[in-house]
Amino acid sequence: MSDFAPHLRDTLAPGRSRLLDSSHDIILSELGAVLFASLPRADQRRKGAEYLRGLLGAQGRKSVRNIARLIGGQATEQNLHHFISSSTWDWDPVRAALAHYLRAVAPPQAWVVQQTVIPKAGEHSVGVDRQFISSVGQVLNAQQAVGVWSASADVSMPVNWRLHLSRAWLDDVPRRSQASIPASVTSRTLEDCAVEAVTELTADWRLPTLPVVMDVRELDGAKAVNLLRAAGLPFVLRIASTLLLRPAEGGAGPGASGSEVMPAHRIAGAWSDRRRVVAWHDPDREGGPATALVGAVRVRAAGDPVARGGAAQRLARGGGLLLLGTGTPGRRWPQELWLTDLPDLPPAQLFRLSQLIGRVERDFEEIADRTGVRDYAGRSFNGWHRHVTLASAAHAVAALAHTDGRTLRRVS
Repeated sequence: MSDFAPHLRDTLAPGRSRLLDSSHDIILSELGAVLFASLPRADQRRKGAEYLRGLLGAQGRKSVRNIARLIGGQATEQNLHHFISSSTWDWDPVRAALAHYLRAVAPPQAWVVQQTVIPKAGEHSVGVDRQFISSVGQVLNAQQAVGVWSASADVSMPVNWRLHLSRAWLDDVPRRSQASIPASVTSRTLEDCAVEAVTELTADWRLPTLPVVMDVRELDGAKAVNLLRAAGLPFVLRIASTLLLRPAEGGAGPGASGSEVMPAHRIAGAWSDRRRVVAWHDPDREGGPATALVGAVRVRAAGDPVARGGAAQRLARGGGLLLLGTGTPGRRWPQELWLTDLPDLPPAQLFRLSQLIGRVERDFEEIADRTGVRDYAGRSFNGWHRHVTLASAAHAVAALAHTDGRTLRRVS
């Protein structure tokens, strides 16, 4: 792998070469060495390096054909297609190596879960369905995936994925066979996919347990809370204003019972006098730090029993939740609502964790789409996972280079 970095630099398109500098060479040589260590054959490791090079350098859509055109010829296209769609290499160790590398050079503050919609023209790509996508407010022919991102205020990079498969795919035996969907893949909701993807990081790959930051407004928020609690994963969740919660004793506002279940926006609205100004860094803002209003009140999930006496104390110590309202001075309150099981963290720190969703959204638009994370056009379940794994690595190379080395620091 020693010649991996210069080989990549020499073949990048002119418009992309500005990403490469001395710190980029370090990233390429280090990451190239660890990323493909689990691949058993030298030819697989070589093709992995070529594919990564193509994701970074090919013009336009990062299809196998365009990648092959960059690195050479029809035989290459056939070889790369086989390497991604039909080869036997396991993507899990590659993802684990990527995640550990990123944890060492750019330590994350949280695992951010992002839903990804991948529009498709046809009906044969694995997992594609016509479905209503609430985030865009229309019916699309699309795949839906869940990505887990290693995120800090400076940089974010995807490290693990789940492709959501409907019953229409899982129950159709010929369709399932054509896409080579393993028998172990069973029906899962998007909430299940998200929690399983994070649990794989912490339980199987032995990465640190960090707060899970996730937008569940269009999901089953109560189910997400229960799944994360059961998995022992701390969380900061952006919730719908209508999610039903039970205020902790004395937290419902004047004239309300402490045992009453009510929408989250009503609880937050009743305590607008608890708001405090928080200064934070907004990358999209010029002229210094931005300010936000943040207010918090202790709550319980709607299904939790009303605890009294000693039981209430045990609930506060072991299972208390905090409802966080956020907004901009001079605008309606609250603009956003967040639910967390980290009630002892200062509201300002929780607010800064919540803003990592915006960091991921920006990096997805500016980097991930450019390195081909949504460009796999094949029909193979395994091919989709191999492609998105290497696209995640390409994203990491570009993202770390974009920081000009500011985040690069080795931790044990």
